[in-house]
Amino acid sequence: MINRQLISPKSIVVVGGSDDTLKPGGNTLKNLLDTHYSGDLFVVNPKADSAQGVKSYRNIGDIPEVECAILAIPAKMCLEAVETLCYKKSCKAIIILSAGFHEDSPEGAEIEKKIAQVCNETGTSLIGPNCIGVMTPDYAGVFTHPIPRLTPQGAALISGSGATIVFILEAAMQLGLTFSQVFSVGNCAQIGVEEALEYMDESYEPGKSSPVIMLYIENISDPWKLYRHASSLIRKGAKIAAIKSGYSEAGSRAASSHTGAMASPDKAVDALFRKAGIIRCYSRGELVNVASALMYPAPKGNRFAIVTHAGGPAVMQTDILSGNGIEIPTFSGPKADELLSKLYPGSSVANPIDFLATGTAAQLGHILDACENDFDVDGITVIFGNPGLTTTFDVYDLLTEKIKSSKKPIYPVLPSIVNSAEEIRKFQGDGGISFPDEVALGGAIVKIVNQPAAIEDSTLPQVDIQTIRGVIDSASNGYLEPEKVQILLDAAGIPRAKEVVAATEEEALQGARTVGYPLVMKVIGPIHKSDVGGVALNISDDETLLAEFRRMIQIPQTTAILMQPMLSGTQIFIGAKREGVFGHLVLCGLGGIFVETLKDISYSLAPVSQIEADEMIRGLRSYKMLEGTRGQEGVNITMFAEAIRRVSALCDAAPEIFEMDLNPLLGNSREVVAVDARIRIEK
Repeated sequence: MINRQLISPKSIVVVGGSDDTLKPGGNTLKNLLDTHYSGDLFVVNPKADSAQGVKSYRNIGDIPEVECAILAIPAKMCLEAVETLCYKKSCKAIIILSAGFHEDSPEGAEIEKKIAQVCNETGTSLIGPNCIGVMTPDYAGVFTHPIPRLTPQGAALISGSGATIVFILEAAMQLGLTFSQVFSVGNCAQIGVEEALEYMDESYEPGKSSPVIMLYIENISDPWKLYRHASSLIRKGAKIAAIKSGYSEAGSRAASSHTGAMASPDKAVDALFRKAGIIRCYSRGELVNVASALMYPAPKGNRFAIVTHAGGPAVMQTDILSGNGIEIPTFSGPKADELLSKLYPGSSVANPIDFLATGTAAQLGHILDACENDFDVDGITVIFGNPGLTTTFDVYDLLTEKIKSSKKPIYPVLPSIVNSAEEIRKFQGDGGISFPDEVALGGAIVKIVNQPAAIEDSTLPQVDIQTIRGVIDSASNGYLEPEKVQILLDAAGIPRAKEVVAATEEEALQGARTVGYPLVMKVIGPIHKSDVGGVALNISDDETLLAEFRRMIQIPQTTAILMQPMLSGTQIFIGAKREGVFGHLVLCGLGGIFVETLKDISYSLAPVSQIEADEMIRGLRSYKMLEGTRGQEGVNITMFAEAIRRVSALCDAAPEIFEMDLNPLLGNSREVVAVDARIRIEK
């Protein structure tokens, strides 16, 4: 719970404040004074009567009532301090900078738990412990540097790592990015990333709240809370970029299915971010560049003009943009000729528009006016540095003016961080955000333009929940028998091939009469049937049937033989894997042996909407094969998407499903039919 006293306290006490600015308490006090905190300020220090000119109380019980407390004292002393502050001093916001809690020892964890209980009982906001603090336009309650420019319309930053906040701020300030709120949530004893995002969602006012939110996440404890508030913020007009660290898989996990081998917690994170509309970043630099680019108006399409006075950077930016789906259209015709007449000889307006190293501010103005009014583009980048022969104040002043007046976003690349350092400082002081590297900006634009919108509709197809629950409730952990799998598929409305299970030769002959020739035979028991010779195709007579039965029943771990009609079509795959608190990850791709050899899969978190199912299929590298190429019949994409959504609905009705493979399904223009399925239950 984040309250007014945490965001805009009228009084603050620094418990552990001192004259020593090399210590957290002392430097927190200094930051509050240096940023001219306007409320009442107190210090508690048992060894001093004043600290940095602020009255110091020897005992926390002696201070007046106070709205916010910042604690920089040993962990073992914090509980008593919190009890006094909350129960006796009407304190409603506490920030604990100190370490030594659950990250340190069981004793520390118990203290942290009791502190959270006190704060929850009294309706007090608790940040930390083990954090660097909080910054808002009203105060800088942190012990670190630097302190960015804090404005209501700046970006917001929430991080689980205090040190990472410092490094992000350092990089962001070099670009001119300002901040509205910075939350270092530390151990998240009460308020974590999800709760901070919840506050921003519930308090969001278009045009007044932070337009861009940056997240650095180490652990997601409540993914659906994160999704709910992130998607809500994005629908209201905010933009969110996030890093989720710890995405690599250290070593291989034991998996008993194709789905288990390919699913991972990080794919669940990726799917969650896509569903919510969060732009995922993988480094501090990328996060800062994306957030800075998001501070400009959103481009309405993917057509860009590149304006430059240096050829090389424009070529490199063209490469990254055009190589990732951004169109760099060629300009020609009377309007292009008219613009060229206003530039020096040797200039080019083909796009990139190169107006040479000698280009002037006036010429840049003509170019930007043409891009705004005459050329069909959705965004403009301007690359303008300085070889050191003159100043660039006039060019950057014109950029400031055009950025504010243009209806299209203009992204300035100002690479001369040494030769034009003073000019860049002025540009940023006038409210501009600039980028030192054209390729880094290009990468940010690619992520922004290609980011899918948040998914709102996740209505699932109807399934027979009563039948599904009947099977699941009576099942034990492990793989279900084929007969129960068939019941679940039928209850979920997933088309499947006719099946007969035979444990004897007599049952095999009888089953062949039911299924009909030609048919396919598969062993029941071994996990990877093809690897052990456990699949026989195009069985068309009794003699071959019995010969194959006798061979296959001898394969180790085989308990029976499954017989199905021999169907035709492209082999495709749908799977599901439960990923902890994220729920089920649903996957699709080419089926059969291609699942793990090509590893061409798409995935989404359940519940899978119609839009997501379509995007999953169209996102496959093999999509052209599914459409049908070179005379080969394609797969009915609508039916494929419907089967994906019905798998999602089955998982929703049966969260006990741990792994599920429909591999393969056979798809053609008329039908999509499951011919092999495995479902593993873990309750």
